Formats: sequence, structure tokens, C-alpha cells
Amino acid sequence: MTAVQSPDSTTVTASLVAVRPTVSTDRLLADLVPPPHFERARFATYRANPDHPSQAATLARLQEVAAEIAAPAPSGLKALLGRRRAAPAVYMDGGFGVGKTHLLTSLTHAVTEALGEGTAAYGTFVEYTNLVGALGFLPTVEALATRRLVCIDEFELDDPGDTVLMSRLLRELADRGVALAATSNTLPDALGEGRFAAEDFLREIQALAARFEVLRVDGDDYRHRAVVTDADPLPLATVRSVVAATPGAVLDDLGDLLAHLATVHPSRYGALLDGVRLVGLTGFGPVTRQEVALRLVVLVDRLYDRDVPVLLAGVDGADQRALFTPEMLAGGYRKKYYRALSRLGALAQEGRALAGV
Repeated sequence: MTAVQSPDSTTVTASLVAVRPTVSTDRLLADLVPPPHFERARFATYRANPDHPSQAATLARLQEVAAEIAAPAPSGLKALLGRRRAAPAVYMDGGFGVGKTHLLTSLTHAVTEALGEGTAAYGTFVEYTNLVGALGFLPTVEALATRRLVCIDEFELDDPGDTVLMSRLLRELADRGVALAATSNTLPDALGEGRFAAEDFLREIQALAARFEVLRVDGDDYRHRAVVTDADPLPLATVRSVVAATPGAVLDDLGDLLAHLATVHPSRYGALLDGVRLVGLTGFGPVTRQEVALRLVVLVDRLYDRDVPVLLAGVDGADQRALFTPEMLAGGYRKKYYRALSRLGALAQEGRALAGV
């Protein structure tokens, strides 16, 4: 994180735009662990809603899966006479904020605690596709094949190329005996569509479909579908004041930051936030280009993973209640955009609490 001179103040403020992160292969692999936001997530801390029995049922099944993965392999005569059992593969299907990521990270923690560090990998769909982009397909397979469990959060079906890539990666890992667990989201209010998400997933992974067990997780968004569009941006002076008084805070113009993200590989967005404790964004307003909006989605995911609060200062006269265009919210990437709105809204609420407003 680099300090830069504010254009209209003598205050020296840290800026993400000034950071050019470099990330080694070892770090890319080491970072495949549950993010700080879910560091304490365990099966015991998951609170299943009694109004939605599928939550308790999924919890119980994942505990069985963890025990199955951690169980020692048969040996001796029993191993010679017995049929090799395929490693478990589970897919959690449900809407936003019903606790799927809590359950998935709990499974990762359970296997790691039973078998030791480096035995389970956890990452989002985007992080795995970025890993393949950074390392190459075969090196990624070889690296992940050493794990007993690979967890993929937010499996996405909106990019055919990435979907085929991930399907092939999962097939290679399953053939090598690696256990798999995945989640995906449905739209917040698309109740009918949500019922078909599992069918879409199974269709896209094709040859692996028969290996996956589908676990439906019903429920309401625990974030109450709070989105950044529910709250007005803060005054610019307030954002600057709070940033200046907060160690580890950064201040950037949203337009400048989005331009900077175009020069940084998405696999490095996490490293971009090393040491950052608060992000202040000025000039906050609508994003109209889809490729730019998708980069912002990845950054919001990394901010959310790291529990980094956000302070938003809007553009005078701009409609801050429309971060993404109606066309984006109705298009093929809408699930990503709704997730980003939900997560950014939660981080903005934390930022407003820090600012005392």
C-alpha cells in the first residue's frame, strides 16, 4: 500500500491505484483457504433456521461427508477385496445469504483440522479460473490433486468458456480421487428459477453429474438483501475525515480505481488489499460498461472476504442508486451483480457505522 498526495489537501493518503501487486505461484495456492470473513465458521456455529428444515438436513449431511473424507483408507486384504469407493461430491443449491458459504467453509475447516494443513482447498469459481489463467491447466490439476477436498464457492454458469474449463478441472480431480463440494446462487426473488439451478449445474458438468449429490438449502437472505442502493452515499468531507483518522485506510476515486483494475490480473486483487483496513471511494456512481462492472464484482468479493468496510461518497447530481444498469441486472451476469450489491451494501453499512452515521 503506497501513500500519495491528495489533489486538494496537504494530507498524505494511501491509495489502491498506486499499488502494483506481485503474487507468486506459492501464494496463489496458499491463498486457497477460507477467507477471514469465515475464519471462525464451523459446523457448530451454523444456526439452522427451524422454519427451513433443509438447512439442518444439509448440515448433517456435510458432517457425514467430512467424516468420510477424513476416514483412513482401507488397507491390506480389505483394500484388495473391496471395490474402490468414489470420493464424495456435493452441490449446495440455494439463494443469496442462506448460509451456503458458512457450510462450505465449515466443511473445509473440518477436513483441515482432521487431516492437517494443505489437505483442503477453498476458493470461489472466479479464483479457480484465475488460478488456471495464471498457472496453466495441467499445473493447476497437479497442484489441486494433492488435496483431499476441493471446495468451489459461487459456481457460475454465465460464461460458457469458464464453465467448460471448470467442468474439465473437476472431472480431472474427481478421477484422481479428490472429494468435491460446490455452491451456487439463484436470484434473490427468482423462486421459480432457483428450482432449476441444480439442473443447470448438472447439465453443464455433464460426465460428472452422476457423481454429485444435490443438497437444497432454502431460507431467507440473512443480510436481508441489504444493497448499496438502499442508502445514500456519505458527504465527501466525512469520507475523507474518517479515512484520514483510520490506520490502514485508503482513499480512491471510483473511476480511477476501475481503470487501475484493468491493469491488474484478477488473481492479484486479493494482494491489492494487503494491509487495507478501510476503503473510501469518492465519485461513486453508475458503472455502464460490462467488462468494467465485472472487475468491480471481483474486487467487492475480495473486500467482503476480508471484512474490509467501505465508505462511499457520491457524485453530485448522479443517480447513486443505480450502480449497475438495468440491462446488466437483467442480463446473463445478473447473479454476479446482485451478489455484489448485497455484499457491497453490507460493507457500506459497516463503513457508515465506523463513520458514526
